[in-house]
Amino acid sequence: MRIAEELGVDAEIVLYIKTPPNEATLRSIISKLEDPVTDLVRRDSLWTKLGLTEKDARTADQVVKLLLKHKQLLQRPVLVTKKKAIIGRPKDRVVALLSKR
Repeated sequence: MRIAEELGVDAEIVLYIKTPPNEATLRSIISKLEDPVTDLVRRDSLWTKLGLTEKDARTADQVVKLLLKHKQLLQRPVLVTKKKAIIGRPKDRVVALLSKR
């Protein structure tokens, strides 16, 4: 992540398609997440193709189940520190989080 490099912050990049988060990791992220849990799920063409609705991603348990089954629906980037997790959109949020470290 270029922003982390520019700020001189060590970052571990996890390629979620090659190494998808397991249930424990997803729950850890959710426990730190400043954003609504439903924001972890992308509403894109796959969402539409699967026939999903907002009712399918309303709770943390639903989001975990959905992301375990369809890893491509994970919103990205997700930035996780020891205390916080955010969805890194817009990019200003990434700078704000990493600058506080």
